[in-house]
Amino acid sequence: MPILRWVATDRRFFFCVLLLNILIAGCQTNPYTQRYQLLLMPSGQMNQMGAAQYSEVLQDPNVVISKDPQEIEPVKRVAARIIEAAKRSKYGEVAKEFDWEVTVIKDDNTKNAWALPGGKIAVYTGIFPMAKNEAGLAAIMGHEVVHALAEHGGERMSQGLVAQFGMTAAAIVLSTQGQNPALNALAMQAMGLGVQTGVLLPFSRKHESEADYIGLLLAGDAGYDPREAIHIWERMAAASDGAPPEFLSTHPAHETRIADLTKWMPEAMELYEKAPKAPVANLPLITPSPPQRPPQQPNAARFRQ
Repeated sequence: MPILRWVATDRRFFFCVLLLNILIAGCQTNPYTQRYQLLLMPSGQMNQMGAAQYSEVLQDPNVVISKDPQEIEPVKRVAARIIEAAKRSKYGEVAKEFDWEVTVIKDDNTKNAWALPGGKIAVYTGIFPMAKNEAGLAAIMGHEVVHALAEHGGERMSQGLVAQFGMTAAAIVLSTQGQNPALNALAMQAMGLGVQTGVLLPFSRKHESEADYIGLLLAGDAGYDPREAIHIWERMAAASDGAPPEFLSTHPAHETRIADLTKWMPEAMELYEKAPKAPVANLPLITPSPPQRPPQQPNAARFRQ
């Protein structure tokens, strides 16, 4: 077959060239870890999606917004210092463009906090026992803010698009080989599992580790003792009731996180020692009760977590 005719008619070639162009056009480098990131979604569009998702969560009639100053004020204090540290960081330009908002959700059963693209932050009161004090809360909020600054949500969406694109290309290639349709379906299932455990889950764990690392630096630069981050994960490990093997989890194992935080601690402590120290108070005591329904949270398919 003449080369030009092969280029024009072979779908495998077409998909490979198109995929290569996508990968080249959508790559950038994380300024802290130097890790290449695939970002096909415009940041402005992600910020709009983040704002819409934030509004959707807060307008849910089953979501209770805290009105208690004892719960709101420490979160606002910590958020303000973390945001200022973000504006001084290597993500400074991005942080200055975000339209930051912070909300405390009254849900004593949910140990969670999140930050969406564009700087929309929510903290559930159920995370207070894990944080214990404002320094612990700074480590948690620093971690979540990094997910937004580093565009991890956009990266996850981009990875999903490319994975879907690759599976479609593989299906086309298999269909041209004249194989048994049942064998083709089995091969596609195997490739789907390989994409999930070999690409998407490891990248999600890498996002978590990246947020742990940079979030630790933000907390230290904001004047909060970064050593509290280790205590948080010690409490998380003690409170966990079993978890899937790390290679099948979107998050690193607690032991892995503690070891990594210990490794990064000297760099964070150097920032902390130079920073004006933040006042630190204990967070309000929370007594969880049996949950009535799963809490409304951002769509994991759109973002990360």
